[in-house]
Amino acid sequence: MDQIKIGKFIAKCRKEQEMTQASLAEKLGISDRAVSKWETGKSLPDSGIMLKLCGFLKINVNELLSGERINEEKYDKRAEENLLEMKRQIEEKNRQLLSTEYLIGAPSIISGLVLCAVAEYLEMPTGLRICLVAFSLIMILIVAFIAVGIEQKAGYYECQKCHHRYVPTYWQTNLAMHIGRTRYMKCPECGKFSWQKKVLNK
Repeated sequence: MDQIKIGKFIAKCRKEQEMTQASLAEKLGISDRAVSKWETGKSLPDSGIMLKLCGFLKINVNELLSGERINEEKYDKRAEENLLEMKRQIEEKNRQLLSTEYLIGAPSIISGLVLCAVAEYLEMPTGLRICLVAFSLIMILIVAFIAVGIEQKAGYYECQKCHHRYVPTYWQTNLAMHIGRTRYMKCPECGKFSWQKKVLNK
């Protein structure tokens, strides 16, 4: 989606309705700075307020995401293109989240293990050794919990029995046995346990 084109379209429609950025923001219950960011192409409206925004601008969501008014003949084609583009963006966001999991997790776990090794092999007072090991273990645990949270939110898990794709709760994900990103969990659809793989789309 072309954010700059969408931003210019929002500004055009707002002016057609004789609204200022401030008055539109007030109607939507947001800051005029957010409206300014949309209109300059720096961000897109949140999905939660898109319908409300479209109502005030007298357009539909498909036109908003296209950044132009659409006649009836082109409507279905543009709707399909917009849905595919939104799906692609969600997949890309999930891919970035999963990359972040590795970027956060791997260095922290390696650092924690190095600190444990330092505590084990270097001469130091017992109190300092205990503190160093405790700090390392706490750091590894905290990062592991954060990494699982990222993994749980990005994409879906696919049941190997019925192929249902779903997002489990944080604790279901955290407490499940796992090998990498494949977790042994109970499917909410068929009720069977299987090794469920992480997938990016539904």
